[in-house]
Amino acid sequence: MGGHSEVRYFFSIFFCIFYFNASADSIYAGAKRTHKNIRSAIIAAANGDTVFVDAGIYNEQNLIVDKSIVLKGIGNPVLDGDRKYEIISVKANHVVIDGFKLIHSGISSLEDLSGIKVYDSQNVVIRNNILEDTFFGIYIQNGLNCIIENNTLKAISIEEQQSGNGIHCWKGDSLRVIGNTISGHRDGIYFEFVKNSVIWRNISKNNIRYGLHFMFSNDDMYVNNVFRNNGSGVSVMYSNRIKMFSNYFEENWGDAAHGILLKEISDGYMEGNYFTKNTSAIYMEGANRIYMKRNVFENNGWALKIQASCVDVVLEYNNFIGNTFDVGTNSSLVLNRFKNNYWDKYEGYDLNKDKIGDIPYRPVSMYSMIVEKYPPAMILFRSFITTLLDKTEKILPSLTPENLKDSTPMMNKAF
Repeated sequence: MGGHSEVRYFFSIFFCIFYFNASADSIYAGAKRTHKNIRSAIIAAANGDTVFVDAGIYNEQNLIVDKSIVLKGIGNPVLDGDRKYEIISVKANHVVIDGFKLIHSGISSLEDLSGIKVYDSQNVVIRNNILEDTFFGIYIQNGLNCIIENNTLKAISIEEQQSGNGIHCWKGDSLRVIGNTISGHRDGIYFEFVKNSVIWRNISKNNIRYGLHFMFSNDDMYVNNVFRNNGSGVSVMYSNRIKMFSNYFEENWGDAAHGILLKEISDGYMEGNYFTKNTSAIYMEGANRIYMKRNVFENNGWALKIQASCVDVVLEYNNFIGNTFDVGTNSSLVLNRFKNNYWDKYEGYDLNKDKIGDIPYRPVSMYSMIVEKYPPAMILFRSFITTLLDKTEKILPSLTPENLKDSTPMMNKAF
């Protein structure tokens, strides 16, 4: 996070210069001002100026910001797109959009109409805005060093085709998505071809598809976010070197729902995350060299579904508590390592009192293997016959993977 602090420091110095530049002017727009509308004030502004907008409702179709200015709302002025237009289009570097309420953008299957869209620009800051009933909320297209901070985005569509993403970033570098609340969109946060970026302290909930969706994005990090009750949870796909710290994946329920899907990713690091009440906390397919440490899996259907296509996945010092199934897989050959995890289903002993179980724990039950291949078998859950099968399998393994075991299970919670 050191790099993040340096970027924040740079921007704070930049804005001190920006706001207090002796040559910069303040221009006001409002019903009682010289400039009755925002468009007129932007036309009158020069690079470095600040345009203040009084509270009120403004129907100005599409506002184009093509100068390096601060556009500052006083009392959350409302910009209404009349369900026809993109509301603000940023087409300059060093722009700030701060303190507006944007409502009713247009909807189009051909154009990604947005509440605020940034076109091929750098050092743009979008903060303290409220966006309601917009197609896409905040859209960064080919952006560099942009910050999206402390915005609230809420969509009302119930169909995926009628809703865009809340915060959509396509082809960006060094972006910062911080402290936003997103709900009701198709995907809460979407990254595609975005690198060296941070997603920090956001709440993404009740979105139609994913709370967070990564595609072809490398060297990114997301920290201290909450992803709750989204259609399919979180999806990280075709990406490398992703770091995931202290996030909450909660209540993502459904036939195809998961806390997080990791598909075709490599060299990931996950630590301090909490997975609670998801159909499957983590579903992994084609994941390689993923290191998971000090995560909590609690009250999920499956804590971990790991497919045979995953290699060199390491889990250590994680807590598995109250899950219906701890681990599920589709193969008897699993090339991954489990060590020093706490499993509440472990029934072994610790004769030498070193707080590590003396016999290995096999987290894949025979019943979970059967359910993986024949889902209707779930109707037998908690029956005597399934309990008997699992007990027998632990003594004489036949179907479950021989090498998928924790040889050093913890007797108490790992942390």
